[in-house]
Amino acid sequence: MSGLKPPTHSHRSAKLNNMKTILLIGASRGIGYELTRQYIEDGWRVIATARSDDGIANLKALGAQTLRLDVADPASNSGLSRQLEGEKIDLAIYVAGVVDRNSASTPPTRDSFDAVMHTNVMGAMQVIPQIVPMVQETQGLIACISSIMGSQQETTSGNAALYRVSKAALNMVVRCTQAEQPDVTVLAIHPGWVQTDMGGAAAPLTPEQSASSLRQTLSHILEQRDPAHRGAFLNHDGNPLPW
Repeated sequence: MSGLKPPTHSHRSAKLNNMKTILLIGASRGIGYELTRQYIEDGWRVIATARSDDGIANLKALGAQTLRLDVADPASNSGLSRQLEGEKIDLAIYVAGVVDRNSASTPPTRDSFDAVMHTNVMGAMQVIPQIVPMVQETQGLIACISSIMGSQQETTSGNAALYRVSKAALNMVVRCTQAEQPDVTVLAIHPGWVQTDMGGAAAPLTPEQSASSLRQTLSHILEQRDPAHRGAFLNHDGNPLPW
């Protein structure tokens, strides 16, 4: 598993011009892919991860620097800091996520439980501590793509119960991380109901709309550096969500 290649002349020049760097964890499809495209279009230096050859190739085609990472695999996660050695990261977004649609009346199998919890929770718990020092360098921001389905107060249905449990757990990862990291902002953010493989065709938001709204909110938070955003749970438009 190889790390980033040495910066090209264009990357060195970009750093001299204060180009911001974003790390997108799980960016090969859906919202992650669209965030990659939009941040590159907006002039950011993007480091994006994917686990498959096709995912890596698609991200490279957009102009991203790529890393191979499978967040559900502890061995893969363990090498992330080595691949990112020497980086200073302004914004890191944990996008990776999978869904199980069974209701609370259907007990999960071990395989389905592992698939959802390893990707949505364990991956975040293994990856985030490795990137915190790089985000501390810029006093930047770590955002985890959560879901309003992880809100205990807003839950009135048992559909997709395992997914809901995983996002509630991810929200706690955010709170615990923030409690130990006063030099960075760590938050959970709901991307909306989006027309992706997970969200389905009936969702009201396109990936383009969701990514654009997420970018506006996160850019505003980076600029404001308001302590009120630390450990927050937000909608994609910046409005707070109940835990």
